[in-house]
Amino acid sequence: MSTAREITDATFADEVLGADTPTMVDFWAPWCGPCRALSPILDQIAAEHPGKLDVVKVNVDENMETALTYQITSLPAMVVFRGGEVVKRMTGAKGKPALEAELAEFLG
Repeated sequence: MSTAREITDATFADEVLGADTPTMVDFWAPWCGPCRALSPILDQIAAEHPGKLDVVKVNVDENMETALTYQITSLPAMVVFRGGEVVKRMTGAKGKPALEAELAEFLG
């Protein structure tokens, strides 16, 4: 379905908090329709901006510890990390132009 890497509770610290590149985590669930609609848009953004913003996915049903840690209460939720810190939060499905506008500081 998606080209983004799946991250788990066990790999989150190394893959996201320890990443050299700003990383956007897409918190999603298989039953979430808006999450499924958003996935190809996030794949496009990642493919068009290699090396600027890494996009990974966390299935909240299978990785509740990470979802609880970052207080994910609605889906889809996207959280951008830089240097191990949360630098941006977005909630809800958005079109590609709106997402690119919100992510401009990381894509430029």
